[in-house]
This record gives sequence, C-alpha cells and structure tokens, in this order.
Amino acid sequence: MGILRDAKLGLKVGVDLLKSRRTRGQLAQKLARRPPFTPGAFEIGLYFADGDVNLYQLRQWYEPLVELSKTWPVVILSRSPSAMNALLEESPLPVAYVRKVVDLERLIEEQPLKIVFYVNQNARNFQMMRYGRRWHVFINHGESDKMYMTTNQFKAYDYSLVAGEAAAARLNRVLWDYDFDKRAIRIGRPQADHYSGPVPYPPDERRVVLYAPTWEGDRPSAAYGSIATHGVSLVTQLLATGEHRVIYRPHPRSGVVDSSYAAANQQIIKLIAQANAADPRAQHVYDDGPRLGWQLAAADMAIVDISAMVYDRLASGKPLFVTRPVNALAEIDSSGYLFEAEWLDADEAADIVSRIDALEHDPEAEARLAHWVERYFGDTTPGATTRRFHEAIDGLMNEWQRNAALHADDGPIDEHEPVVEE
Repeated sequence: MGILRDAKLGLKVGVDLLKSRRTRGQLAQKLARRPPFTPGAFEIGLYFADGDVNLYQLRQWYEPLVELSKTWPVVILSRSPSAMNALLEESPLPVAYVRKVVDLERLIEEQPLKIVFYVNQNARNFQMMRYGRRWHVFINHGESDKMYMTTNQFKAYDYSLVAGEAAAARLNRVLWDYDFDKRAIRIGRPQADHYSGPVPYPPDERRVVLYAPTWEGDRPSAAYGSIATHGVSLVTQLLATGEHRVIYRPHPRSGVVDSSYAAANQQIIKLIAQANAADPRAQHVYDDGPRLGWQLAAADMAIVDISAMVYDRLASGKPLFVTRPVNALAEIDSSGYLFEAEWLDADEAADIVSRIDALEHDPEAEARLAHWVERYFGDTTPGATTRRFHEAIDGLMNEWQRNAALHADDGPIDEHEPVVEE
C-alpha cells in the first residue's frame, strides 16, 4: 500500500509540475504581447497572492472596483502564475504580475499607490504590507458570522471596510484595544448594487430556488457544508414538483477533502441534467460560473450554508433558509443573524417544498428579515452602499494627503530590504 500511495503521489506531483510549466509558458506569451503600464497611472492597488482556485474571493469585487476606478484608478497585483493567467482573460481591471518581490518593488516605484486593498489573509500579504506611506485596507471577500470574521489579523491593517453594525459588534467581542470608530469603516455591501445581469433561462411562472452550499471544510469546527447531508434530498424534491426552477451553485472547492461530499455534488449535477432532459422547459441551472449576482436577484428563495452566501443573500433583502450543520463540533456564532435565521435541519430537507411555502407566507419572518438586513448592511436603497464605499475611499485619500503634508520633510526611505522568497 505504501508503494502504491507513493506512486500516486509521485504521479500527482509530475502532473502538477507539467501543468505549472504549461501555465507559465502561456502566461509568458500573453505578457510579451502586452505594453507596459504608464508610470503613475494607478492610485489604488488590490493585492492578491493566491492562485486561481481562490479567485472567487476577488471576482465579487470586480464591479464595485470598476465603478470606483472611474474616480480612483485601480490595478490588481497578482503574485501567482495561475491566477495571473486567468485574470488576463477575465478581469475588467488592469492586472500587474508581481510574482517576485523584486517585481513588487519595481511596481511600487512606478505606481505611487496610496491605498492597497486585501481580500483575504494570505501569509504573503505581509510582503506587501512592509511598504509604508500608504494605507493597507482589508476589504475581505464577504460578510459572515464565521470564525474567520473575528480573527485578530484585522489589527494588521491600517483600516478595514466592514458591512455594518453587526460586523463592528462581532469584532468588538474579540479584538482588544482596537479603535473601531476610526479603523472599522461601515460601508454596507457594494456588491448588492450589482445584483443584476441576464439569466440563462426565459422567466416564467416557476418559483426559482437558489441552492448555494459551501464546501465541506477542512476541520470539524468549520464543517458547514450541506451537500452530502441536505443537498441531494432537497434538490430531488424541488426537481420533482414541476413548479420550481433550481439554480445549483456549489462552492468551487466542494469535495476537495471528502470524497463522499464530492460524490454527492456530482449526484446533484446529474439529477439536474436528467430533469432538464426529461422536461426541457424546466431549465434548471448548474452554475459554476465566475460571476455572482444575477442568481441572488433572480431567486425567489435561497438555501445556503453558514458562509458568506448567507450575507450576500441577506443584502438582497429576500428570504432564505440556512442549513444547520450536522457535525456537532461546527462552530455557530448565534449572537447575530443566525440567532433568528430560518434554519433547515437535515431531516427537514425532504419536506423543503412545504417549508418554502410556509416561509413565503409568514409576516413575522418577513419582519425579522427586514430587521437583520438593516443591522448588517444599513441602508440598502439602490446606490446607497456604493455611495458609502466611495465616501470611505475619498476620506482615506484625504487622510493620505494630510499625512503626506505632515511628513513632507521626512525625506526618502529605503524599503528595498532583502526579503526571502517563498
């Protein structure tokens, strides 16, 4: 067994190496055809050190940043060949390839960035954060009550853009000696102003249900995924009614840890294909596309796991169920929205049709939803959160100018210290 395992591992390493070389070759050709950026063209950078598997963290910021770039030019800084290769194909924003620290230093010299955004807590963020005289701002890749949202790493950044009062209260419970009024800036959810786009089916009388589960997690405390416990049953029931249209959007990492979870995911995809073959008018959707927005706007009901998807949906102001994790060790922060969420237990998944009908006709549930929408996101009137986002950046730029004037006589500094590459 050991020899077989080692052989499989060796084969995987070889395949990954060939894939990496092919990716770098393709990237080199693309970069060779691209003209250099004009020096001083950008004032804001978004730093992304991860590979293409985590691009979902960045994609949700495309549209808000495109809007922001009309005032403050934005460039994405990519450290990974696989991510850069994908970004050159899909990004609506300019992208700079800074794989090595020397590349990063060269860009810093050519582009006097005043603000640098971060969407995750990658350890390589610190290779960017060593550069002073600019604001390092954590903007995250979603709003949620997961333990990830209360990490002490928030303190590493000059500022953080958070959704609303719920986020500030969540952080206040765990961060000691942190100036929330100054460093945690409430902006709402700018992505919600872009929940639109064409749907891949002609709208009709069917009720649209979005099922957007997360992955299985890599430890019991984060075992929030429902595909293997709820998903097959609830999707089977919805496909059978002839009155519902299912949009199935699993997390891109679904099944990377647990083979049974991967098998359940594939079973749901197969069930959707079979239902569409049996009734072409149904047009159920297996959605593995890079963009999120139209799904949240189009769905009459959403079923989501404990993840940022809860709050993406909450920002739309439309009803949702949250699946309750089966693993008793899964950590649930019930001090916020999850305290009054509409929970769906695994043994209720087979009764999902009646559960949806009851929720859609419950005025008390509607009132609770409105309360939590305001608590998490503030004013969700179209355009309001975009305005707060832009006002926050304007404020940071003004603060940068004030500090630049105060330190105008400080002289140059040497930021080119040796850094060990990963």
